Amino acid sequence: MTQYAYIVDDDEAIRDSLSWLLQSRGVDNLTFSSAEAFLEAWTPALTGCILLDIRMDKMSGTELFERLLEMGCNIPVIFLTGHGDVPMAVSTLKNGAFDFVEKPCNDNELVDRVVEALKTDKARSEAAASADSINSRISLLTTRERQVMALILAGKLNKVIASDLQISMRTVEVHRSSVFDKMGVRTAVELAQKLATAPGIPTS
Repeated sequence: MTQYAYIVDDDEAIRDSLSWLLQSRGVDNLTFSSAEAFLEAWTPALTGCILLDIRMDKMSGTELFERLLEMGCNIPVIFLTGHGDVPMAVSTLKNGAFDFVEKPCNDNELVDRVVEALKTDKARSEAAASADSINSRISLLTTRERQVMALILAGKLNKVIASDLQISMRTVEVHRSSVFDKMGVRTAVELAQKLATAPGIPTS
């Protein structure tokens, strides 16, 4: 899916200027004239980053940001602020905003931050996809195979696993082979590395 920088600003001249600037650096972008317009277009599938003016008519940038957080949106948000809005912008950083840029700003520095935000979101998307893939593989494991996998990850030898689970060595070997096959790995080290890329996934 194509990544976009979503420009949300109620000033048409600023929207056009930012859109041209980003396009000149090869950054695809879409513009929105209000927070409400962006909310209508938002779906959990969107990727990229949001360039968000902090002060707008009707719903403000901070109100939109709070609404997006409530909906589970984790796209990086860069706030565009005026001088008097800096304290407000700092507060948004504490709530998870990616950055804030004070207007007027250096064009190259702004685009550099957008590019960094896009890279951050791409890494997040790839990590989420990896976690989904691993979860799908784990769902194929039987209860016993999950028990064996947890002991493998704990570094226990087959004979110890057999003793802990009160099953034969041969049965452990069969389960171990099945775990490796279903998880798409060849060794315990590969298994540990794969699960490390998606922390928080239950293995038992």
